[in-house]
Amino acid sequence: MGIAVSKKVLSFYYGEEAIVFERLEKQKPSPKVSIKVDSDCKVRVYAAKDVSDSDVIHATKKRGKWIHSKLKEFKALDKEHSPREYVSGESHFYLGRRYMLKVHQDKNYQPRVRLFRGTLEVFCKDKSPENVKALVDNWYKEKAKQVFAEQISRVVQKTPWVTEPTPFTVRAMKKQWGSCSPKGRLLLNTHLVKASKECIDYVILHELCHLVEHNHSKRFYKLMEQVMPNWKINKKSLDMASFLGTL
Repeated sequence: MGIAVSKKVLSFYYGEEAIVFERLEKQKPSPKVSIKVDSDCKVRVYAAKDVSDSDVIHATKKRGKWIHSKLKEFKALDKEHSPREYVSGESHFYLGRRYMLKVHQDKNYQPRVRLFRGTLEVFCKDKSPENVKALVDNWYKEKAKQVFAEQISRVVQKTPWVTEPTPFTVRAMKKQWGSCSPKGRLLLNTHLVKASKECIDYVILHELCHLVEHNHSKRFYKLMEQVMPNWKINKKSLDMASFLGTL
């Protein structure tokens, strides 16, 4: 793409929305422009010095639909990644699906959480964010214990090197999805229950493979592929999960 040595701010309209972008100069002469939309919602257009502003705007406007789509996508992700306030209308995740939080307050309610028709409902006497968060966190923890037990049972059917029952504990963590002790005890992140079952299986298998290969060697990844040929897809899906920024 070349090194940008100068920049200028230009804009055009896509429908009724003004899209502002930076024009940056490419050192290598070329009639083509290169367009980049960053996750911070900045649009950068690279063009050679001898290409007129009007031609740059025209070429960029032809990609207006794509640019608008990317900006919309990044703005939505930015909203999802903002800190949770635990109020009605927020989106929360469970097993890879998005649910809208709905908080019901009544002095006669027994505190509980449930999934109902696309919503994550919280019934409580006190709807302060701290109280709602505590109820939701506890619900996730209990669901994690149940789901992880089921998924471990499925995965170990495909891992012949695991011959003993696989004990596990759950804990909310920010920097890792799981770990495995030399004796085969798994520690899994409570937040992992927000991901799809395929992603959960990937993390479980990853940790169980460390019982055979203690580092990320070629043999480790070969073992992963033998059991889960599409593990890279599941890993990418987990890495890109939109709930990650809320942890």
